[in-house]
Amino acid sequence: MADARPLDLGLRARLSAMMFIQYAIWGSWVPLFFPFLTEHRGLTHHQVGLLFVVGSFGAFFTTFFFGQVADRWINAERLLAVLHLAAAFVVWQLARVETFTTVAITCVLYSMVSTPTLPLTNALAFAHLPDRDRDFGKIRVWGPVGSIAAGISVGQWLLHRHTPIADTAAAVRAAQVAGMGDAFRLAGILSVVLVILALTILPVTPPRGSQKKGSPGQALQYFGRQPLRTLLLIVFIVACMQPFYTFHAAGFLSRLQHPWTPKINAVFGVGGIGLMALGHLSEIVVIALMPLLAKRLPRKTLLMIGLLAFIARFGVFAYWPSPVAVLPALLLQGLCFGGLYFTGFMIVDEETSPETRASAQGVFSIVAFGIAVLVGNYFAARMAQIAQGNYTFLYAIPFAVCVACLVLLVALYPGKRPAAPAS
Repeated sequence: MADARPLDLGLRARLSAMMFIQYAIWGSWVPLFFPFLTEHRGLTHHQVGLLFVVGSFGAFFTTFFFGQVADRWINAERLLAVLHLAAAFVVWQLARVETFTTVAITCVLYSMVSTPTLPLTNALAFAHLPDRDRDFGKIRVWGPVGSIAAGISVGQWLLHRHTPIADTAAAVRAAQVAGMGDAFRLAGILSVVLVILALTILPVTPPRGSQKKGSPGQALQYFGRQPLRTLLLIVFIVACMQPFYTFHAAGFLSRLQHPWTPKINAVFGVGGIGLMALGHLSEIVVIALMPLLAKRLPRKTLLMIGLLAFIARFGVFAYWPSPVAVLPALLLQGLCFGGLYFTGFMIVDEETSPETRASAQGVFSIVAFGIAVLVGNYFAARMAQIAQGNYTFLYAIPFAVCVACLVLLVALYPGKRPAAPAS
């Protein structure tokens, strides 16, 4: 059951710092990965799609494996430090490797050590929060703050360091894309910072399975029951569509010209990554409201809100690509994440037992950020190759798929009030 004790301010600060750095790492380079590889390294859309497949394939195994390690044998904060130390070295190499083969190997290694850190930080936070619904939003809200800080920093870096003056538009774009390699170096530096935090200030989080061991099969069995079965299906399908935004929105936004462009660039930088910070700003608002919403709205309603936000955003990108509509549509990112993924993390935690929660979070992350990313990244890359810059065609695909997911959610997900945490 929920604990009436208030969240300790010192603990809140430490866990918030962890979330800030964790998501700043991803926010610094993920939106630029596709243009960097295709425009600077000269890889084809098909090759980039294959890279996403092999990278996600590695994460498929290690995410569940390290969830078991955290449940059974090693303190979560120590495992987090080990993984980020390895990730820092590998992501630094992404700025240097050039051939398809070397990029592929590097992507596999990085996904193997970095993807498991996402559910690990969630499990670590849940282990110390007195009240999940009340407190998790206060911690997780610092994730988008980190993404905003990293995105705007990289955008400003590209503007002031890699934007030549008085040159052709093509030359300016080439210089900016080449400078995107610095985003990988920033990610490496931030990973080292998180290693230091994990070894010094993060709370000691011993494996719960040392008291009552949960097998991998036990964690998987929960997802054969409602509501986790339907949740996993919906999240898988929508997560397959997420790469249409994650990897193509920066290019879409960088080509969106309007009278406000110079002023927006002055604030957010160039390359599209800074402008995507608008979405992270909305995440802050939504996540801050989640403790209130989670106690008053059924989980099904929250999931529906998230899906409606996905539908609206992709619909605007496809059918109303005007700055008047696109810029507000970026603000829907908060509802997309909060309604679907954030709610999903809470549902997984409350529907599973304490000794299997890290593993269950790992299963959820494998589906959302592993298998779905494997399928979605390749599919999005192939569709981008077919679209050839036709963003109406490109974004009409995830729009239609998300509409279908909303129908599935309404028909299959059980309607009920928020459940009490599993004990």
